[in-house]
Amino acid sequence: MGGNAETVIGVVGPCGAGKTTLTEGLKQRGYRARAIVQEHSYVPYMWQRITNPDILIFLDASYQVTCQRRKLDWTEAEYAEQQRRLSHARQHADFYLDTDELNIEEVCQQVMGFLDETTKRA
Repeated sequence: MGGNAETVIGVVGPCGAGKTTLTEGLKQRGYRARAIVQEHSYVPYMWQRITNPDILIFLDASYQVTCQRRKLDWTEAEYAEQQRRLSHARQHADFYLDTDELNIEEVCQQVMGFLDETTKRA
C-alpha cells in the first residue's frame, strides 16, 4: 500500500482526537502527512501558515473522550475554546471525522478510503 508522497496532508483537531496517531499511520503508508497542532493558536488560519496542505483532515472528539484518551486535566470551557479556535480549519476541511466511537485502525481505514477516492477523482 503506497500513498502519494507529493500530496501534503494536514491533520487538525482538538487535543486527544488522534492527530499524531493518524499522521504516523499515513506516513507508514507512504503519505506525506503532518499533524497541525494549531488548537492553541489565536490565529484562525494558522493551519495554512504552518503547512498549507493539499488535503485537510479534521479529526474531532468529544470533551469526555479527549479526557479519557489523554488523561487531560482541562475544563469543558478550555475544550470549547479549542473548538472555537479550530472552526476555520473545520470549515475548510476536505474530510471531517468524529473519532469518539472509532479505534486507531478504524480511523486510519476511513481516512484511507477518503484519500483513495480523492486520488481516483484527481
